[in-house]
Amino acid sequence: MLHSPSTEQAPNDLDAFWMPFTDNRYFKANPRLLASAKGMFYATPEGRQVLDGTAGLWCVNAGHGRETIVEAIREQAGRLDFAPTFQLGHPLAFTLAARLGGIMPSDLDRIFFANSGSEAVDTALKIALAYHRVRGQGSRTRLIGRERGYHGTGFGGISVGGIVTNRRVFGPGLPGSDHLPHTHDHARNAFSRGQPEHGAHLADALEGLVNLHGADTIAAVIVEPMAGSTGVLVPPKGYLERLREICTRHGILLIFDEVITGFGRVGAATAAERLGVTPDMITLAKGITNAAVPMGAVACRREIYDTVTGAMADAAGIELFHGYT
Repeated sequence: MLHSPSTEQAPNDLDAFWMPFTDNRYFKANPRLLASAKGMFYATPEGRQVLDGTAGLWCVNAGHGRETIVEAIREQAGRLDFAPTFQLGHPLAFTLAARLGGIMPSDLDRIFFANSGSEAVDTALKIALAYHRVRGQGSRTRLIGRERGYHGTGFGGISVGGIVTNRRVFGPGLPGSDHLPHTHDHARNAFSRGQPEHGAHLADALEGLVNLHGADTIAAVIVEPMAGSTGVLVPPKGYLERLREICTRHGILLIFDEVITGFGRVGAATAAERLGVTPDMITLAKGITNAAVPMGAVACRREIYDTVTGAMADAAGIELFHGYT
């Protein structure tokens, strides 16, 4: 059943808002506004129904206006709206971390929460650097992404990201970042059903970067297991498996950015589960809250958590100087 048309009117102060990833001058002259949503539909201020064919930004996995979600937000805000996040905790945060870890593959059951997918990516990159440093491998500072990859808009994310327009204005980014080739092979895989047959060899470019830079300088490789921001690019058969094998052989951490693919988007809790390849960390956001409140997370292998937190086993103190307010 569709909801009643909205009675909200277009605002008169459009110039006050600097909109993200938007042609602001065009938008202010030709505004497109959404006032409310229910189920699969948005409504404009004039009451026109708009089918939400992309589930927001691939994030409203359960549909708009779900009463159980609305009630949960309302109840929690009434119980505790905010508490300091450093050195103090709320019981439900630990409960959620345990439940989230329970649906992650293998032993990726140590959870670090953030406010967005961008923050989750930067968190995972920093955890990778911290992990190698406490293991006495501080030379491992290089971070490897992939052409056409999107990993948010933090400086870490745009450094390993491979979308030119997101990078060119902001300088070189993190020093030492490098990129694998993308997997889009239109000529040979244009009419693939399921995973493309051709392209597993593209993972061997990581061996080339190892030969160029030295494995002892590379901390982590981050890829979207199924790319989504520059076209939905399904990984070729054997590609992720080969990437996993190369990372393991050289002691490089493998991070899957599942901000889009997580929480049922590809038919399983994660693309790692669906495709049968387990990384060392998974970044999450979007569907984790149905986009109803800002949240991201990093799921880490237990060994990574134990290594970083165990580095100060003989002394009290903060193990990872990182977090979001």
